[in-house]
Amino acid sequence: MYYTEYFFPIGTIVLTSDGKYLTGLWFKNQKHFPAKVYENIKCDDLVIFKQTITWLKQYFNKLNPPINILLKPKGTSFQEKVWQLLQQIPYGKVLSYKELTKQYLDTYHLNKMSSLAIARAVSYNPISIIIPCHRVIGQNGQLVGYAGGIERKQFLLELEKTLKS
Repeated sequence: MYYTEYFFPIGTIVLTSDGKYLTGLWFKNQKHFPAKVYENIKCDDLVIFKQTITWLKQYFNKLNPPINILLKPKGTSFQEKVWQLLQQIPYGKVLSYKELTKQYLDTYHLNKMSSLAIARAVSYNPISIIIPCHRVIGQNGQLVGYAGGIERKQFLLELEKTLKS
């Protein structure tokens, strides 16, 4: 496993990879930041890191880059299903935890699911921004539950309102 760090105006971002896939993208020291990241090998020149940093630069420059980065988030089967649904939320759009729960129920043909369980899975998303957990909000448009901090969530949502297609 490998890691690198890159500074953006919103803070230092830490990336991890298995050498081929992007396995993590966190704000340094955010909630659920894996302490063992720094036990990995520091490597700034992996192709996947260069692709991800290029994508992030485009994103932060208000462009709408296609996500053509190889992603491999690791979690429970339930978490990975939730993260797949997150990837379907388009730029500039938001979904409430309640709406995401309904989408999960509909997708997986279930009758009942706790919105709290969905929220917990969202909070453990290991690839922030690219898997857009920041696009999930509370009822009535409240900005709640972002492991990277509410200020960053607000920044990302505001940025996406101005992204160019």
